[in-house]
Amino acid sequence: MSSSPNIFSGLKVLDIASFIAGPAATTILSDYGADVIKVEPPGLGDPQRLFHLAPPNPTSPVNYAWELENRNKRAIVLDLKSPDAVEILHRLVRWADVLVTNYPPKVRQALGLTYEALTALNPRLIYADVTGYGAAGPEADKPGFDITAFWARSGLMDVIHDAASAPTLPVPGIGDHATATALYASIVTALYVRERTGKGGHATTSLIAQGVWAAGSWVEGALHGARFYGQHEREAPPSALVNPYRTSDGRWILPCVLQPKDWPGFAAAIDRPDLLQDPRFADVSARVTNSAALVEILDALFVTETLAHWREKLDAARVTFGVVQTMDEVVNDPQMLINEVLLPLAEPNGTATHTVNSPVQVVGFTKVPPRRAPRLGQHTDEILSELGFDDAARARLHDIRTVVAASD
Repeated sequence: MSSSPNIFSGLKVLDIASFIAGPAATTILSDYGADVIKVEPPGLGDPQRLFHLAPPNPTSPVNYAWELENRNKRAIVLDLKSPDAVEILHRLVRWADVLVTNYPPKVRQALGLTYEALTALNPRLIYADVTGYGAAGPEADKPGFDITAFWARSGLMDVIHDAASAPTLPVPGIGDHATATALYASIVTALYVRERTGKGGHATTSLIAQGVWAAGSWVEGALHGARFYGQHEREAPPSALVNPYRTSDGRWILPCVLQPKDWPGFAAAIDRPDLLQDPRFADVSARVTNSAALVEILDALFVTETLAHWREKLDAARVTFGVVQTMDEVVNDPQMLINEVLLPLAEPNGTATHTVNSPVQVVGFTKVPPRRAPRLGQHTDEILSELGFDDAARARLHDIRTVVAASD
């Protein structure tokens, strides 16, 4: 919690979710001052605590993913399967303004975590859930990760690899973080409705809905019967001017010459004004027909100079392009630091001095300085005390293992 007022100061959030999408949505709320209580099961807690040990994720003695998704939260270990957990859960629900869960519908029913059951206890509650494949239909209870639901099922994975290669695995969490932002937007929309009506509501989204939304420009094309070019072939793409090229120092640069008016400037920037007179590249249609020939020319050209050379040339001519950066370059990118895409940590965390900022920015409001994510059960007794459980009640709950504290 923040000691200074912020957008969500005083907002009470119950995070009964695991892995990434749900917890990341509550992280955005915590960034602006919400008091977030993270509820985890006994044992290992949220499986996200093991992210840094699961291939193909980078290995580290610091659980970096846990720190990112759960900063600024308090943590309680609660066995929701225990009959003695019911009263604790109900007090937490009455305390909360927002509850976030990603448990499948059948699990929610078994644990008493349904929208109907909890809003009966707290009519002002914003109940927010996220699923893999939506809350209805035959796959409502089907487990889904961002790789399976967001990437594969949405069609995104089919178009992010070259025609000659198999589908490749994206960075885990891309779809989760996109979905978390959508869930956050749904929660804030529901809070706005509550301000107007005094009533809580049900905010929801799914990984598959966000995946289709992310691929929406092409999915909409499929809905309209558009003709697709097929999977990308770097040596013969639909457009040689939106294509990656290798430089002499082994780096990749991606010109993005989308508009016909940009073609003369690009040709001048690479010192090949003669290409403008070549009938094979006279207009967009000709450049599409002869894309393989243009790629061959550009391949031979870009590989003669370093990335630094081409950056200078293209920047000077104001040609739009991208550099394929490594992760080490990303975390040292001055533009990321100046714009607080990477945010300074409030507390030391191994060798890290910064963390990844959430993308929601409201000018005039400073986010809570990011604190360490909680240890498993770190705030169990503190939270139980705030809920009105006295020493004897807390001791009994510990004895029967309904709750667990960090020192247990």
